[in-house]
This record gives sequence, structure tokens and C-alpha cells, in this order.
Amino acid sequence: MIHRIPPGPGQESVWDYPRPPKLERTAKRLEVIFEGVRIADTHRGYRVLETSHPPVYYLPPDDIATEYLREAGGGSYCEWKGRARYWDVVVGEAVADRVAWSYPDPTPRFASLKDHLAFYAGPMDECRVEGEPVTPQPGGFYGGWVTADLVGPFKGIPGSRGW
Repeated sequence: MIHRIPPGPGQESVWDYPRPPKLERTAKRLEVIFEGVRIADTHRGYRVLETSHPPVYYLPPDDIATEYLREAGGGSYCEWKGRARYWDVVVGEAVADRVAWSYPDPTPRFASLKDHLAFYAGPMDECRVEGEPVTPQPGGFYGGWVTADLVGPFKGIPGSRGW
């Protein structure tokens, strides 16, 4: 049985997010750091909000140090956004495999995400929202970023497979 945690003042419950998911702009500062290098820094991101998931943030390519990205093999398919391509982050000899993804030809509903990248927080030194270090969404499969202003429970915890 899922027990929604009631949000406190200034908090959002991921159980109030819609399904199908919605896309919204965010002016919050989003940062990605790997091996001490600032890979991305923007105030022009998007966040995808889906029931039971912390937001997945998508950053515009113009605000990403693309010289540290290398296209990775394979891909995946999202029923809402379309076919994704994956990226490695490479800084010197350090390589984080398949830690970012983008949609080169997203569905019309998510057209604004074209070529924007989302990053898994776990393999990075740090990902931040408004200066706050994020916690990766539980489970390792999903790419949401958990911040103090969110309450769950979050998809990805043990027992959540059937949610």
C-alpha cells in the first residue's frame, strides 16, 4: 500500500504530478559537475513531472560543455517522449558511461526537449538545483533529482515496480 506523504509549506508531493507527464520550464539554476569540471550550468531548463517521480531536468545544449560529451551506443524508447539517445561524460581519463540522454526527435507534446540533455545524478560528483545538491532518484533506472522541497514516496524504492 502506497502512503502519500503530505507536503509541508513550500514542498511538492510527487503524487500530485500528472500522468501522462507534463513539461514545464524552470528558471532555477541547474548544475552538473563531474571530475571537478562544470559540465552544465543553466537557468533555462525544463522539468518533466510525472506521478510518483521526482522531476527529471533537461538542460539546453548551449549551456552544456559538449566537449565533455561522447555519444554512447544504444538507445531507449519512452512512450511519452519518443526515442532517446545516450551520452557518456568524459573528463581526461575519467569516463561515466551512458549517464546522459536526449531526444533528437521528441514527440510533439515534448518538442521543446529537442536535443536537451538529462543527467543521472548518481555518477556525477554533484548535480544541483538552486545550489542544493540533489539525491538521485532511488533504484538506478530513473533519472529524477530529489531535493528537499519534494516528498514521496518516490518510484524506484523497493516494492515500487508495480506502481
